[in-house]
Amino acid sequence: MTETLFSPLTLRDTELRNRVMLSPMCQYSADDGFATDWHRIHLGSRAVGGAGVVMTEATAVEERGRITPGCLGIWSDEHAEAIEPIVEFVRSQGATPGIQLAHAGRKASHRPPAEGGDPIPLDDPAGWETISASDEPYPDGDRAESGEPAATRRMDGDDVDDVIEAFADAATRSLDAGFEIAEVHAAHGYLLHQFLSPVTNDRDDEYGGSFEDRTRLLREVVEAVRDVWPDDKPVFVRISATDWLPDRDSWDVDDSVRLAPILAEAGADLIDVSGGGIHPDQRLPGTGPGYQVPYAEAIREGTDVPVAAVGGITEPSHADALVRNGRADLVALGRELLRHPYWPLKAAHELGADVEWPVQYRRGRFD
Repeated sequence: MTETLFSPLTLRDTELRNRVMLSPMCQYSADDGFATDWHRIHLGSRAVGGAGVVMTEATAVEERGRITPGCLGIWSDEHAEAIEPIVEFVRSQGATPGIQLAHAGRKASHRPPAEGGDPIPLDDPAGWETISASDEPYPDGDRAESGEPAATRRMDGDDVDDVIEAFADAATRSLDAGFEIAEVHAAHGYLLHQFLSPVTNDRDDEYGGSFEDRTRLLREVVEAVRDVWPDDKPVFVRISATDWLPDRDSWDVDDSVRLAPILAEAGADLIDVSGGGIHPDQRLPGTGPGYQVPYAEAIREGTDVPVAAVGGITEPSHADALVRNGRADLVALGRELLRHPYWPLKAAHELGADVEWPVQYRRGRFD
């Protein structure tokens, strides 16, 4: 039987009602890391709208791991309690709630985009010291305000242990809050990606140098999350398949294909495949429909690991074809689901899929 966009997907013992996932997208609307009414509406409306998986934005496992002071966090039990009612509502609408566990590393301590996105000066009470594989700060260039940006400190062994423990503790809190999928964020130039890429990792210890050592921290984080996550529930990992820096010694698609089975062995059930973010000099290959799909396809062809595809996917027929043709197992929609929260129901209508509609709507709603 041919799988379609609206075929259920079973990972471990967790069944997703369809292959549409709300991509994790920063909302910059948290209050000291706590979920607000914005998150209730943002996540809840996509669940009502028919998405199979509703994934939170990057949710910091440590306070210093936030990108901005407005980013969501789960570094305390109180943060988990704040988001628990939202998770319950998402599940009540038939969607599978997922949380992206994240640490921004050297890309932390920035102002929200609405405030310019600049690094916060070191002498500003709103800023904080960042940590990374090296002590080289993110090259913000002329985006920096007057004043010295928050310093970046090279992580030592204790820092590494603290980060691994923070991911595991955050996963435990996420489980208590009712999440059914935990996604480890290792993409877009954030902390775990900073260890993967030779662009940002100049270490000569067991966490730097060779491919095996640069991937060690991510493996250990995935293992730590898997250890506390139930056997019947899946763990995802989001990666940047390439740094988009072809003229430098950087992370590329071949590295990602090599990494995928290692992550599967560590306990990952699906690779959420994106790209870029490690350095502002990156060169995107265009942003047309499905421009990042070939990365997911390469990983799916080179390994046995299920993948999610992202990147400019807007049309229902396109998303459906990706699943029908075996190019992806899950389709992650970002800005399209921001623009159209009910995209999955509209897509089901256009594709003639047999789905269970919310009782508040009738089938002809999108005629």
